[in-house]
Amino acid sequence: MTIGAGIDVYGTLADPIGISDYLRPLAGDGADRMAELWRAKQLEYTFRRAAMGRYENFDVCTRQALAWVAASLKIDLTNEAIELILGQYRKLNAYPDAVSGLASLKRLGCTVYAFSNGVESSLRQLLEHAGLYACLDGIISVDEIGTFKPDPRVYHHLTRRLGISSAETWLISSNPFDIIGAKAAGIKAAWVQRSAAIVFDSWGIEPDLAATDLNGLAGKIESSRR
Repeated sequence: MTIGAGIDVYGTLADPIGISDYLRPLAGDGADRMAELWRAKQLEYTFRRAAMGRYENFDVCTRQALAWVAASLKIDLTNEAIELILGQYRKLNAYPDAVSGLASLKRLGCTVYAFSNGVESSLRQLLEHAGLYACLDGIISVDEIGTFKPDPRVYHHLTRRLGISSAETWLISSNPFDIIGAKAAGIKAAWVQRSAAIVFDSWGIEPDLAATDLNGLAGKIESSRR
């Protein structure tokens, strides 16, 4: 039986907070905070645009969120600096378990696509830089339908693109909102809890499986099939 998996990119395969090292010359000791604020505002903009029905792609949301964070922290960024930072965002590092975890999923016979809010061209650049693109069967972007996670249409689009039933489709993500969105849309969801400090939302909707890394998660998916 074929299993299809859509695996989130930002926060699951690649570390968006890792850009703080690149931001340190600009923000000093506040670089980690700047990276966290940027990520939070970026997601907020996707949520707001999906709710409003006023879609602008993830690259636009990322750029606008960076501008907001810089203004909030009173960091004066030139246009050149902005372009350099955004370029670096397409070169995020993979988590240490990403390559081996994807290989473990593939050994199970899973069809594994990157499944992201990101724009396909930006995702491909990131995944190639991180050495992950060759580990995947392809990319599925929300940009194809013009809305963002956790809109149910996004997860229905995943199953259509995979050509696999909802019962055999998994969403793999480190983001609790993504897990809850997938479950609400009727597909299975596996949570990668990359930090013990992350608290899952108490909505009465739980992941089907959870693990601290992708290798452990692959083992649990294999056990669930027996």
